[in-house]
Amino acid sequence: MNGERRKLLITRALSDRVLAYARENFETTVWSKDQPIGAGFDAAACGQDAVLIMPTEALDAARLTQLRKDGVRAVATFSVGYDHIDVVAASRLGLPVFHTPDVLSDAVADLAMFLILAATRGTTESERILRAGEWGPWSPTAMLGRQLGGLRLGVYGMGRIGQALARRARAFDLAIHYHNRSRLAPSLEQGAHFHAEIDTLMQVSDVLCICAPATAQTRASINAHRLSLLPSGAAVVNVARGDLIDEEALIAALKEGRIGSVGLDVFQNEPHVDRRFLGFANATLLPHIGSATQDAREQMGLLALNGLTTYLVHGKLASNCVNP
Repeated sequence: MNGERRKLLITRALSDRVLAYARENFETTVWSKDQPIGAGFDAAACGQDAVLIMPTEALDAARLTQLRKDGVRAVATFSVGYDHIDVVAASRLGLPVFHTPDVLSDAVADLAMFLILAATRGTTESERILRAGEWGPWSPTAMLGRQLGGLRLGVYGMGRIGQALARRARAFDLAIHYHNRSRLAPSLEQGAHFHAEIDTLMQVSDVLCICAPATAQTRASINAHRLSLLPSGAAVVNVARGDLIDEEALIAALKEGRIGSVGLDVFQNEPHVDRRFLGFANATLLPHIGSATQDAREQMGLLALNGLTTYLVHGKLASNCVNP
């Protein structure tokens, strides 16, 4: 590569450290409004060598084709998931796609553990009672939850986040069960019970935590049938992607009392949440904040930029390229 400075579009303002790193290596344009770039993306991307997008920007085959015609040579996403990008089309067009694995695993696993505790102890409803001034005299049967020790945690998707969650869950004396595309090595499994089929995982999950990536195979995989396999009163937690769960089936299971509680950080039509969820006292709902720590978000930006810099400045593919 020659010494010419490459041009980069970043579709949302990031931390000062991340932007400083970007400007050291690229002639950088930043979409400064704190909202998705929307219809302004195509014009802003024209003539850029690379784009660093947010999960709010969808790059289908048509848009990727246009980006390539407009001079874009690489794409990075500020996320570990890349289901908003047609990676097959990007590969066909010769566009490497970079994402941000590893650096957000601890942040998401921390939040998953919080949601497990909130769902099993009923903390959302307890806090509502306190804030509403409804806290009455002490009662031995009021606001009772479930103790985690001895319960069975089913982890659907034992990748980096799932493994980080399992490490935390062991400290709470949860028995770890998991389903994954392939079984982990014993050194990573650390005594966890592998289930080759999702259905058998569901049958033993007092708490189910969804950590799997969104793919054609996993979308709506937690459906009415599989929810019916859970033990009565089970808690369901999702820190992966909203479309892994059939929300209609989940709402029905909550209404019928077949599920004890839910802890959801992700939804099918974000940022629009099915308002029926708001009516459940046993639902802890968060606005997709799994990676929302200062440390994680900064490392995500630096990792995405490192992929672009390694490729466009040094002519090599970094390990966070999803289509090498």
